[in-house]
Amino acid sequence: QVQLVESGGGLVQAGDSLRLSCAASGRTCSTYPMGWFRQAVGKEREFVAGISLSGSMTYYADSVKGRFTISRDNAKNTVYLQMNSLKPEDTAVYYCVADTSLQAVLAGTYNYWGQGTQVTVSS
Repeated sequence: QVQLVESGGGLVQAGDSLRLSCAASGRTCSTYPMGWFRQAVGKEREFVAGISLSGSMTYYADSVKGRFTISRDNAKNTVYLQMNSLKPEDTAVYYCVADTSLQAVLAGTYNYWGQGTQVTVSS
């Protein structure tokens, strides 16, 4: 079992940057592949980024590739999402997710998720 707590969201202008953090407690972060999903108002939750146990493999949605970077610090039990060149369409609640299977994270069938953090990008 792992508990996930996101932080770092906020209101920014288009073109700005934000870094989201996800702190894991319970079983250590290094036990789980992890990722970020987001859900905008009136839309389904969508995959943003995923990262393997070691951090050597990363995956991104086409919509954020080249602008967002996922990373992890297993010693700190924390996963990050660096978001640059933010656009109004990035506005959503961002959720940190985890599962014992990287495929489950990438497919959206993960077993663990946090409460979410709001990111709002104004034009």
